Amino acid sequence: MRFWILLCLSALLTVPAVADIFSADDLAVARELREQALAGDGGYEIVADLTTRIGPRLAGSEADPRAVAWAERLLTEMGFDRVWLEPATFPTWHRNLERAQITEPVAFDMVTLALGFSPATPAGGLEGEVVMFDDLAALEAAEPAEVKGRIVFIRNRMRAARDGSGYGPAVQARSIGARVAASKGGLALMIRSIGTSSNRFAHTGTQRFDADTRALPAVAISNPDADRLERLIAMGEPVRAEIEVDAEFIEAYTSHNVIAEITGSKYPEQIVALGAHLDSWDVGTGALDDGAGIAIVTEAGRLILDLEQRPDRSIQIIYFAAEEIGLWGGRAWAEANADNFHNIQVGAESDFGAGPIYEIAARVSDQAWPVIKAIQAELAPLGIELGDRRASGGPDFIPAAPYGMAAIDLRQDGLHYFDYHHTENDTLDKINPEELAQNAAAYAVLAWLSAQSPIDFGSGETLLDEEAARAAE
Repeated sequence: MRFWILLCLSALLTVPAVADIFSADDLAVARELREQALAGDGGYEIVADLTTRIGPRLAGSEADPRAVAWAERLLTEMGFDRVWLEPATFPTWHRNLERAQITEPVAFDMVTLALGFSPATPAGGLEGEVVMFDDLAALEAAEPAEVKGRIVFIRNRMRAARDGSGYGPAVQARSIGARVAASKGGLALMIRSIGTSSNRFAHTGTQRFDADTRALPAVAISNPDADRLERLIAMGEPVRAEIEVDAEFIEAYTSHNVIAEITGSKYPEQIVALGAHLDSWDVGTGALDDGAGIAIVTEAGRLILDLEQRPDRSIQIIYFAAEEIGLWGGRAWAEANADNFHNIQVGAESDFGAGPIYEIAARVSDQAWPVIKAIQAELAPLGIELGDRRASGGPDFIPAAPYGMAAIDLRQDGLHYFDYHHTENDTLDKINPEELAQNAAAYAVLAWLSAQSPIDFGSGETLLDEEAARAAE
C-alpha cells in the first residue's frame, strides 16, 4: 500500500496544477479569442454563402468539384499560411426519383426518399404485401417464410435526446435493414425515417453494403406516413404497397479534402486538427449538416489567424470529403497520417449542427487530463461543463482511432438536430448566429490552448498503451 501511495504522490508532483498549466499571456489570448468570437456571427456568412452558391453537395455529384473550388478559394483568400488538397476516392450513387404508395386496402401516397446506395427497382416499380417489424432485432429473429416475397417495413422510432443518443439504436434499421431483409428473401425495404420530426419530411442516409449481399431497393417514409401505415396494419387486413426507385451507381470518383494551416512558430510539425465535412446529402442545402461545422471551425481558425502571434503548434482546418457516404475523406486523412500520429496533438470535428455546446469530453493521456480541465475552465463562461474521458473527435476522425489519436468532443445540444437531419428541411433558416458564435468561441479557445499546451496529449503509442492498460485492469 505504501508503494502505491508514494507512486501516486510522485505522479501528482510531475503534473502541474490546473491553475499553473498555461501562462498568463496564453490565457489572455484565449479570453480575447472568446470575446471576439461572441461579438461576431460565428461564421454565419460562410455557411450562408456555401448553402446559397453551392447548395446540396452530394459526394461525387456535379456540385462536389464546385464545393471544393469554393472551399479552396475561401481559405486562400483568408490568408492561411498553407492551403492544399488531399485526394479521396470513393464509390458514388445518384438518385433520379423515388415514390412509395399504399395500394390496398386503401390508396395513399407517402412522402419518401430512397436510402443511399439503394438499387433501382424494375421500371414502373414493384408491388407486394407489407410485413411489419418493431425493429431490426425483430427482423433478424424472423423466419424467412415471414419475409420472403414481401416488402419489409421496420417501424422503430428514434428518441429525441440532447446528446443524440437515440440515433445509434434506431439507425441500425437504415444501415443494414435491407441486407437482413435480402438474406430472408424480402422484396424491398421501407423504414420509418430515422428522425425526430413530426413534420411530413422523409430522412435519407446511407446504408452499409457489401459485394456479396443481394441489394434491395430501400426507402424511408416520413413519420406521419409511418404512423398511418402502422394504424392500417393494426386493423388486421392485408396491406399492399408499391415502391419505385430510379437510382444508379456511378464509377469511382476522386474528390478532395481541403486543408488550411496556421503554421506553428515553435513546433510546426505538431498539429491541432479542427474538422468539418464539406459534402452533404442531395436534399435540403446541408446547412446544419455540415455547413454549420464548416463555418464554426473556419471562424475559429480566422480568429487565431488574425492574432499578432502564431501558435506554438500548427493548427489545421480540414474540410473532409464524402463523410455522408462512408467517411471516405476521414479514411484518406488517417491513411495519409498513418506514420505521423505522434505529431497529431488532437483532433476535434464540428458535425452536429449549430446548437450550443454544453460539455467538453476528451480522449487524452492521463498526464494531459489536467490540461483538459484547464481548457474547460476557460470554456466555463460559455456554459460548457467538464465531461467524461470518452471522445471520438467526431465522425471523420473515427478512422484515426486505431492509430491512437487524441480526440476532443465539444458536445452540442442536439435535441432538435434530427428534426432536420438528412431532409429537405435542412436549410439556413435553422441556424441561430448567436449559438453559432458560441460554438466558434469554444473551438477557438480549444484550438489555441491545445496548441499552447506544455503537455503532449498522448497521440500514438502512448495513448494506445494507456488504453490497453486500463482495459486490462
